Amino acid sequence: MNRRDALRLGLAGTTALIGNATIGGVAFAQDTAEPIVIDDKFLGAEDAPVTVIEYASFTCPHCARFHAEVFPKIKENYIDTGKVKFVYREVYFDRPGLWGGLLARCSGDTRYFGVVGLLYEKQREWLGNGSPGVIAENLRTIGRTVGMSDTEMDACFTDADTAQAMLAHYEETATADGLQGTPSFVVDGKLYSNMSYPDFAALLDEKLAG
Repeated sequence: MNRRDALRLGLAGTTALIGNATIGGVAFAQDTAEPIVIDDKFLGAEDAPVTVIEYASFTCPHCARFHAEVFPKIKENYIDTGKVKFVYREVYFDRPGLWGGLLARCSGDTRYFGVVGLLYEKQREWLGNGSPGVIAENLRTIGRTVGMSDTEMDACFTDADTAQAMLAHYEETATADGLQGTPSFVVDGKLYSNMSYPDFAALLDEKLAG
């Protein structure tokens, strides 16, 4: 299955990402006490004149390249200067991508974007040979790097309710924005595909001038 087909399947297909999945041999546990709300994580001023929403998967090489080569310049020139509110939305093509999202969200708001950065920077390393057990231990290594305990990560990786809520949020937002692949960007309500920094800067300058 390619990535576009995965997007088209919607929640009916991506629910299988949870199923009987395990992380490091620990089964997901469900506790449907009350609904879980998945919030959008963002950088920059909440009232910035331009809003950019990135859709990206932690297992997508093009997304890793964007975060290594383009995003730092956008952050320096537009986010940190108060011109852009940058919203990050996780896309789940596969179980490792979902697990990465769980790790980032369980790390807490102050560490979230730090974990996001590490997941992209070390993408090839933590994906390893593709074995679930290897991936699980590599993700735990990243978690320990930012100060998460094994107990925290055990609770995180076995939380099926949060995983299901994340999948539902992904399906709702991706469908609403007409997502076709990653990385993709919604800039002031319009969807754009991946682009170079000069093209991105030109687009943002146009929006800011308008």
